[in-house]
Amino acid sequence: MAQIRQIAETLDLRACERRPGKTITYGGILEEYMKFVLGKVGVKTGLSIVADTTNGACGLLVPSLFERLGCEILTLNETPDGRFPTHLPEPKEETLGELKKRVVEEEADFGVGYDGDGDRAVFVDDEGKILPGDSVLLIFARDVLEKKRGGMVVCELSCSMAVEEFVKALGGVPVVERVGHVFIMDRMIAEGAVLGGETSGHFYFPELHGMDDGIFASLRMAEILSKCDEKLSEIVNSLPWYPSVHERNFTCPDRLKFGVVERLKARFREARLHVLDIDGVKLLDEDGWVLLRPSNTEPLIRVSAEARSEKKLKELYDFAVRELKKVMKECG
Repeated sequence: MAQIRQIAETLDLRACERRPGKTITYGGILEEYMKFVLGKVGVKTGLSIVADTTNGACGLLVPSLFERLGCEILTLNETPDGRFPTHLPEPKEETLGELKKRVVEEEADFGVGYDGDGDRAVFVDDEGKILPGDSVLLIFARDVLEKKRGGMVVCELSCSMAVEEFVKALGGVPVVERVGHVFIMDRMIAEGAVLGGETSGHFYFPELHGMDDGIFASLRMAEILSKCDEKLSEIVNSLPWYPSVHERNFTCPDRLKFGVVERLKARFREARLHVLDIDGVKLLDEDGWVLLRPSNTEPLIRVSAEARSEKKLKELYDFAVRELKKVMKECG
């Protein structure tokens, strides 16, 4: 990204050759996409679904897709509008209040919120609760590993340790990778994985050549729920869970953030602590972990943690934050 920025800032457009362009129009892509994804899912019984397409691209597809599957679909903010008049196209607790409310009011089987370009999906259960991305990954993993035992599941390093444990218990092979579309998708393809996922709501499917697709993820969720007698909330309550802290942000200038994390790595290694450093630095303990990761796009260092007990979680998180603040002060 830094190299691309440098090229853009130094490029002399006046010296570029100018050539006349031409307009190419193709109108069949939406129907082709719908036929493609509908050929890869099967919903046995009609479900009731509420979707917030957040005035983004998904509004062009979601209502028709679920109707063709025999589902009852209520779509919020359906009309694409790049001004995003209702709320930001970021599916999270602060923006999905109306979706949560309508799922409960409509007694829907589940709700789903998409981001603007449709590569992410955040799910709401029948009780109106937003589901963590790694819990959704477990639901998808349970379904796919029943059919493809021994398959690899790619998860990013801030996913719950429950993902690795659960996948192994189901006879699968968990593979931990860096956060981000490029890294997860490439690993999916390289390993021939049966599934991939991130806590942010990106889910990757081999049926889509390893790509992440929020719409397909919601179709797959409908397929899974149509085949079982459990409500989504009941499925989630049956999954393993550990106390956690998810992505608390600490401001750190862009010029310092990567150096700060590198210095933290060195400190942890000098102390002979067990670390994983494929993306930021992840401090590992037999009863938990804490991850310190510089944002690629903002002047922030993000801290996430998880442990088998609240006491251990506090111990790990407090230690990491103390060390982070010390190093930021030293570099400051």
